[in-house]
Amino acid sequence: MIALDRNVYRKNAYLLLYLIRCVLNGTTPSRGRLDDADLNALYAVAKAHSLTAIGAYGLEKAGICDKAFEEAKLANLRKNTILDTERAKVTAELEKTGIWYAPLKGAVLKCIYPVADMRQMADNDILFDPEYREEVRRIFEALGFKTEAFRKGNHDVYHKPPVSNFEMHVSLFGESFKDSFYAYYKDVGQRLRRADDSELKLEFTDDDFYIYMTAHEYKHFSKGGTGLRSLVDAYVFLRHFQDRLDMDRIGGELDKLGIREYELSRRQLVFDIFERGRIAPEQRRLLDYYVFSGTYGTIENSVRNATDRTGSSKLKYIFRRVFIPMKSIKVSYPFFYRHKYLIPFLIVYRMFRMVTVSRKKVLSEVRALGKA
Repeated sequence: MIALDRNVYRKNAYLLLYLIRCVLNGTTPSRGRLDDADLNALYAVAKAHSLTAIGAYGLEKAGICDKAFEEAKLANLRKNTILDTERAKVTAELEKTGIWYAPLKGAVLKCIYPVADMRQMADNDILFDPEYREEVRRIFEALGFKTEAFRKGNHDVYHKPPVSNFEMHVSLFGESFKDSFYAYYKDVGQRLRRADDSELKLEFTDDDFYIYMTAHEYKHFSKGGTGLRSLVDAYVFLRHFQDRLDMDRIGGELDKLGIREYELSRRQLVFDIFERGRIAPEQRRLLDYYVFSGTYGTIENSVRNATDRTGSSKLKYIFRRVFIPMKSIKVSYPFFYRHKYLIPFLIVYRMFRMVTVSRKKVLSEVRALGKA
C-alpha cells in the first residue's frame, strides 16, 4: 500500500465519494474530474475503505478501465459468491437442527445496492440461538471450517480457506461496551420477526434494522472509528426505505441508546454527500474522521477516544489496559471470571502476550498514547 500525504489522501477520498455518488444516482462522472486523477492513490484509499468494487463501477461509468480496480471487482465477485454459497449451506444445517438464526450486516445490506457485488464483505455475520452454541460449532467443523475463536466473546469465529469467514453471534453487544446498548439488545429475540421464507429465519423490521446498523456503526465510531463504507451503507439503506421508515419511532429508540444526535449528524452528512454533492464547512471535521479511519478504525482513534471519553490521564489509560474491568473479563475470559482467584495469572498472561504476540500493536498504541 502506497503512503499518501494527508491532503492527497483526503483529495482522493472526496473523488471516490464523487464516483460512488454517480454510481448510486445513475449519473456519468465528469471526465474533467478524472483526467488528472492518480488512480494508484485512488485505489489505495478505496482499498482502505473496502470500496474498490463500487469504485471500479464508478470508473467504468466514466469509461475508464483500471487493472487494479477491475481485479478487485472480480475478486469481490468471487468472494461474495463463496460467502453466499457457504451461508446457504450453514443456514440449511441450522434449519435441519431446528436453530433459529438471523443474517446481519453486509449479508442484508448488499441486497439493496444497485448491484449486490458493489458491496464488499469481510465475512458472514449471523445471530443465532445461544442455547445451541456447541451444536453450531459441530455444524461448522463438519462443513470443513476451522474454529478460530469459541466462547471468547459474544460471537464465535469460523474460517474455511480461501476466503470464507463467519462470525456467529449469540448477542449483538457484549456487556463490556455500553450499558444502554447491552440492555436494549439483551432480549434481542423480542425485536425480531419471522422471515417470509422460513419459520426459523428471523429478521428485523426495516426500522429496527436501521436502529441496529446505526448502533453497530456507533460502536466502531466511538472506539477506533469507522470508514466511508458506513456512510455509503447508511445512504443506500435510507434511500431504499425512505418511504417506509418511521423516523419518529426510530428517533425515540435511538434516544434510549443515547445516539439520536449521532444519527442526525450522520444522516445529514450522507445526504449532503450523495444527493447535494457538497458539505458545509462545519461538517468537514466529521467527514475527516470517517476519511482517516479506514474500514476498521485506527489505533490512534482508539487511544484518543478512550482518553477523551473517560477523561483519563495517560497513566490511568495504561492502568486500565493492564487491569481490565471485570465486565471485560466476563466477556473475553469467562474461565477467569468463573475462577476469580486466578485473575493475577490472567494479568501476567496478558502482559506476556503484549510483549510477544501483540508487540507491534502495543508499540503502535504507545506511540499513539504519546500523541494523545
